[in-house]
Amino acid sequence: MTSRGTIVDMTDSIINSTDPSTADVHIVSAPYDATASFHKGTALGPQKIIDCLDMQIESWDRRYKVDSTKHIAIAHSEIAGIRDMEPKEAHAAVVKTCTESTAPLTFLLGGEHSMSFGALKALSEKHDPKDVTIFQIDAHCDLRTDDGDYTDGTPTEYAHSAVMRRAHELGYNLVQVGIRAYHESECDYFSSFKNIKVFEWGVGKVPSIQKVVSAIKTKKVYISIDVDGIDPAHMPGTGTPVQGGLEWYYTLNLIERVIEKRQLVGADLVEVSPQPDNVLTEYGAAQIVYNMINTFYKKRLAAKK
Repeated sequence: MTSRGTIVDMTDSIINSTDPSTADVHIVSAPYDATASFHKGTALGPQKIIDCLDMQIESWDRRYKVDSTKHIAIAHSEIAGIRDMEPKEAHAAVVKTCTESTAPLTFLLGGEHSMSFGALKALSEKHDPKDVTIFQIDAHCDLRTDDGDYTDGTPTEYAHSAVMRRAHELGYNLVQVGIRAYHESECDYFSSFKNIKVFEWGVGKVPSIQKVVSAIKTKKVYISIDVDGIDPAHMPGTGTPVQGGLEWYYTLNLIERVIEKRQLVGADLVEVSPQPDNVLTEYGAAQIVYNMINTFYKKRLAAKK
């Protein structure tokens, strides 16, 4: 498999293509945090991650012993004006952009987790949701009906805390990993469906990677990473931090195994809220994104060694 697009010399930047229409990977930024319920700032996350991909992350993948920027065309675009939109309008803008993306892998960067629903709605036009499992790393289930139980404003069904409820209503299967905080109504909801599997953290032993991957019963998988699913020792800059999440190398190895064992049809990484004088979260987020892209194209990279 060869690169679809033209790779340009951008001083070894991982963002190495200027044309999303022909790229192997289209990274879409959705800088939005209007429904954030605790700490805002996730609208600043995508650009910080892109900055790290541009200048900080090593392009040499030490797993595969190859500089993947020479073999994978990666383009980036941002959804213009999304920060000023109402939740329903922002959702529609993400749907439109992701629907129009022609790359083999479209990778959404939030912003808050509500942005993922736009990507998943667009994906549902290309793949039957019943044939896809959303593999979600998160501290929260995000299965509320809306944000009416905690917002001071008008409740919205497009809230970040309801994103997986909306996705499940489309027909997607759910495997949720790292969960350690949820409302009673969410417990009632996920307990009522056989196609939702919840791996809670802090209750019993950490499950083996094999056990978690085996819970994905479909061939196709969409990976959604809320960085608060990872322990805040590694990802402190996030909107709703909860202690005791996934450890760093467990996370990387788990994601790699999922991509190797299933067919990745889309992905997102959300809820990076940059902290002053601490770049650990955006750097880690960028490394996860790059690792995922390289694992997706592992066979191509292996042929280039």
